[in-house]
Amino acid sequence: MKLSDFNFDLPKELIAQYPSERRGDSRLLVIRKNRKEILHSYFRNLADYLDPDDLLILNNTRVIPARLIGKKELTGGKVEVLLTEKINNNCWRSLIKPNSRVRTGATINFNKKIKAIVLGSDNDGQRIIEFNSVNGILQKELQKIGMIPLPPYIKRTPQPIDRYRYQTIYASKYGAIAAPTAGLHFTRETFMDLKKKGIKTAYVTLHVNYPTFRPVRKEITEHRMGREFFEISPRTIQAINKVNRTRNRLIAVGTTSCRSLETIGDNLKPVKRDTDLFIYHPYKFKLIKALLTNFHLPRTTLLMLVSAFCGHRLLMKAYQEAIDRKYRFFSYGDAMLII
Repeated sequence: MKLSDFNFDLPKELIAQYPSERRGDSRLLVIRKNRKEILHSYFRNLADYLDPDDLLILNNTRVIPARLIGKKELTGGKVEVLLTEKINNNCWRSLIKPNSRVRTGATINFNKKIKAIVLGSDNDGQRIIEFNSVNGILQKELQKIGMIPLPPYIKRTPQPIDRYRYQTIYASKYGAIAAPTAGLHFTRETFMDLKKKGIKTAYVTLHVNYPTFRPVRKEITEHRMGREFFEISPRTIQAINKVNRTRNRLIAVGTTSCRSLETIGDNLKPVKRDTDLFIYHPYKFKLIKALLTNFHLPRTTLLMLVSAFCGHRLLMKAYQEAIDRKYRFFSYGDAMLII
């Protein structure tokens, strides 16, 4: 397939700028891929489309307030820094704007306590910065001065509502620069409905990072995903093994959960390492049997993964139907279940 196969026209008004008034109020487009059937429902009805003893795998990463606004020490010029990956206690990979005006060796002041020096660039074009160590209070200060890093298609500044709505209710492990958005729809009531029906849940951790969103600038087979940290616990492996024995469905909640599971494939052992798995047609899925996801941007690796699982023609038909029915798109938008 070609990169151009993943284009589609989306009216700007369908890009969700705020979350729904209440979690769980989102719409749910359901694709029965074997029947080539498209259904329309609401996320609160999720349990209706699942079977007892199905296992949902959710990503419990937590978004850090990774967007910082500072000033260059020498000139006072405004600088925006997006922290992407922690290297050690004080060093981070980051994206800086305006990048061309911030040279190696420059000092950026964020407040009276916190500053950082630009050490250089890595092979990916990201900048390496080192914060001053202030008696071990860096993490606490970042919580104060940092903002939630909303995606660039959300055309507003972060607001207090984003501190909790751009997190899943089960987020527990800090490290992501973006939310695993398929999980944003879940409420306590949703989990109660799933439990009543005998549907199980388990968790993986993948810290969503720059590689997930890196633009695809070449043809698909030439694109390199980049590495992201993920972890699968012994408890989750045990739950997966049980599902495999009983031949029930393993359902990935989001593309990050999917990539974590497919990275281990048949090697069902606890793991804590990086993955750079890039899934696109004609990838053969090893573990997952269903996928819950949001609607994704054109020409992205996320859309390519969903296409590989669903089938490209059916997925593009579903996207057009969602557009015609005015679904809300992207991070704060509606959801899709492929079974």
